[in-house]
Amino acid sequence: MNIQPSLLLIILFAFLVSSCATVRSTGTMEKLDTGVASWYGSKFHGKLTANGETYNMNDLTAAHRSLPFNTIVNVVNLDNGKSVQVRINDRGPYVDNRIIDLSREAARKIDMENAGIARVRLELIKEGDRPVTRNNARSVERFTIQLASFNSKSEARRASRDIRGSRVQEVRTANNTVYRVYYGTYRNKRNADRALARLKQHGHDGFVKQLEN
Repeated sequence: MNIQPSLLLIILFAFLVSSCATVRSTGTMEKLDTGVASWYGSKFHGKLTANGETYNMNDLTAAHRSLPFNTIVNVVNLDNGKSVQVRINDRGPYVDNRIIDLSREAARKIDMENAGIARVRLELIKEGDRPVTRNNARSVERFTIQLASFNSKSEARRASRDIRGSRVQEVRTANNTVYRVYYGTYRNKRNADRALARLKQHGHDGFVKQLEN
């Protein structure tokens, strides 16, 4: 059978496009991290997650210290080879250097509910609200203290002048722009909590929040 040169070029082009698509799809399964996973359930069921959702222990979600919200990762239990895909919608865990906190349902999927913890590998399936970088993939996190929030930049600056070491940052929300007064940058939540305690002794109130990478 004779194939016209033009038809042959079309077939070859289609093959090349298909091959490139396959490579891109495979590339998204890159390894992010390896470590210990835990899970959380009824104690937090119905409470708000860090991104403002209501935690449902029967959904396939997870908490990670720094991966962007809505990132989807494949969690592989290295003890039995079972895996589950979860969406990041919360922050944590902050215990014993664990790298991810799974919902109860996700823990069941990889047969670690009874054990409580498991050695796992995290693989990237889909990036979330922001690009996944080396920093946020490996739980490199920073914290700060938010002292106040104003609609006016001048008000924020006046408040900041009264607190040595504070700064004003412009933040755009869905509805408007606000000006927040922040204090300090810390490598872990413990140090931020200690700094907040010192500020409270001097009459300054606020709360610790994680800085997005």
